[in-house]
Amino acid sequence: MRDVIVAPMAGGPSTVALVAAADRAGALGFLAAGYRTPDAVEGELRAVATIAHGLNIFVPAPPPADPAPIEAYRRRLSGEAERYGVDLPPLRLDDDDHFAAKVELAVTYRVPLVSFTFGVPDPAVVRALHDAGSTVLVTVTSAREARAALAAGPDVLIAQGGTAGGHASTTDPAGYSGSSTAADVLAEVLAVTDLPVVAAGGVGGAADVHALLTAGAAAVQCGTAFLLADEAGTRPAQRAAMLSGEFTETVVTRAFTGQPARGLRNRFIDEHTAAAPVGYPAVHHLTAPIRAAAAEKGDAGALSLWAGTGFRTVRTGPVADLIGHLAG
Repeated sequence: MRDVIVAPMAGGPSTVALVAAADRAGALGFLAAGYRTPDAVEGELRAVATIAHGLNIFVPAPPPADPAPIEAYRRRLSGEAERYGVDLPPLRLDDDDHFAAKVELAVTYRVPLVSFTFGVPDPAVVRALHDAGSTVLVTVTSAREARAALAAGPDVLIAQGGTAGGHASTTDPAGYSGSSTAADVLAEVLAVTDLPVVAAGGVGGAADVHALLTAGAAAVQCGTAFLLADEAGTRPAQRAAMLSGEFTETVVTRAFTGQPARGLRNRFIDEHTAAAPVGYPAVHHLTAPIRAAAAEKGDAGALSLWAGTGFRTVRTGPVADLIGHLAG
């Protein structure tokens, strides 16, 4: 496995160009299947078929046992909808991210590496991917989650620290604080398995990569470090926000999606985090039109500006240069 992995970043940043550039620079890039239709995922898999690549798939979440907190949050968001001139969608409690179809695509296209986020796939899914020749990775945030993941028979675990940008892969969203580092979770996970473990979260430069590899990581997965890459599909509004100097810290919030995620602290986070319920992807669907309208207006105050704690060191430029910076 290559030392540096360009993390899958759903919602736009991960692109075919980013994966291809990572491969040329000696790193490994992942496509992000989350939020994308099976047809779109298939098109990207065809485009990267001849290079080293991975595919990340979201494990479906069970519907909330009690929708009342999400309904209350919908009412709370009415002011935001009015502010941005949009209508809030009806409450949607299903998690139809086409999980089965995306797994089937991974099998059909014999994707070299397939990673899972938000939970543990059924052992039958892992066996099907193994039969297709895929290496299977499962993302975990604690030793407890690592033990649960091992039961499915993966080849590699990804130890995600609370310092990571974007969604936490925790299966305990109500109790997640995001206080752990990549080194913390790496040590926890290495203590319960002999499998290779990839470390992720808060990486700011070559010193961080080297420290995690020295601590036993098989590779280091970095996402935030590539948000401003020339080849990334990061929204212009987020690029501008990250370069503005206006945002000085990251925090963990459920305000945008109902799942803990780390991003640049902004107005929406300050006003709604305390009231935000657990409820991914229902909350994600509720806030989607607000975020889209804010992005169109270039208003970073209501955007999910996902970024890890290493955001201050993020550079612009081609992927090859950014990988060179991380590799030392």
